[in-house]
Amino acid sequence: MALRVSPLVDVHRALDAQLVEFGGWSMPISYPSGTVAEHRACRGSVAMFDVSHLGTVRVEGSGAFDRLQETLTNDLAKVGPGRAQYTHLLDEATASVLDDIIVWWHADDPERFDVMPNASNTDRVIAAVGGDDVTGSRAVIAVQGPDAVATAAAVLGDLAHVGRFRVGVGIWSGAELTVAGTGYTGESGIEIAVPASHAGLLWSALAEAGATPAGLGARDTLRLEAGLPLHGNELGPGITPLQAGLGWVVGWDKPTFRGREALLSERENGIERRLIGLSVEGRRPPRAGCDVIDGNDVIGSVTSGNYSPVLGHGIAMAFLPPDLAVGAHVEVDVRGKRSAATVVEMPFVSAPR
Repeated sequence: MALRVSPLVDVHRALDAQLVEFGGWSMPISYPSGTVAEHRACRGSVAMFDVSHLGTVRVEGSGAFDRLQETLTNDLAKVGPGRAQYTHLLDEATASVLDDIIVWWHADDPERFDVMPNASNTDRVIAAVGGDDVTGSRAVIAVQGPDAVATAAAVLGDLAHVGRFRVGVGIWSGAELTVAGTGYTGESGIEIAVPASHAGLLWSALAEAGATPAGLGARDTLRLEAGLPLHGNELGPGITPLQAGLGWVVGWDKPTFRGREALLSERENGIERRLIGLSVEGRRPPRAGCDVIDGNDVIGSVTSGNYSPVLGHGIAMAFLPPDLAVGAHVEVDVRGKRSAATVVEMPFVSAPR
């Protein structure tokens, strides 16, 4: 099957981006400046990412709210129109996380929701909640970093000041944009859904305002420093929200959602492992699959790991025994050599709010 391409693919090619396959899409992993420079641009000022590979499932009508409430874990009643919410779709029998999702709830139409699944899970989400796949009609540009809102405001005006986890709609250059105060870098910023016809124009305007193009490589190191899970690594088959430390994503007081009984059982019986952060000595990056060792025993494996450009050493996430305390010392087998590691709280890097 041919890879899908973003409406911005010609822009990326013109910028000499390195395009790779990701979730069935051809997407930029980096530009000539390189992943570390792009990472630092986001941490220090502002970067923009093409995240059009994320799905958009439009769920609307009089039954939309109830369908989402009865299927997804989080409780939309805690927010309201004009807000965004992070949530999970679970396997009914095991409470494994089939996908982690952001829901954009439109203020201008309270019966309209944009459900944003991961790239490869759009069909699965449609099967669970219904709705229409409108992914191909738009691009999504994430503007992230301490200067993100100010930079975007130079292009979008007040629409850029939508607010954290809030959703706004406005007109720009004759096109309707949906803007949410969301992102996946640990920094402040916004994500903009723009009609495909205007995607290149908006990208160019943001670049002229000072946003640095950044690829999915930097997005991954940024989300790792922020301690944010990646579906397929920290979330997926056999992994529940409780094991991933995401019990706050669950509306426990809701009478029903998919996987509720299995998740309640796990909460009552206790988890057998939990997601833990590791600070790894040295510059050699730990990688997914590396063994975590306590003495002579392998006690788990790394799910995501890399070199942290901000901290100057390796960091990793791993599923390990739940009683392993912050400050505990372990080792990580990195390509046959053991690197000393310490259990730490996440996020590894915290951006000011």
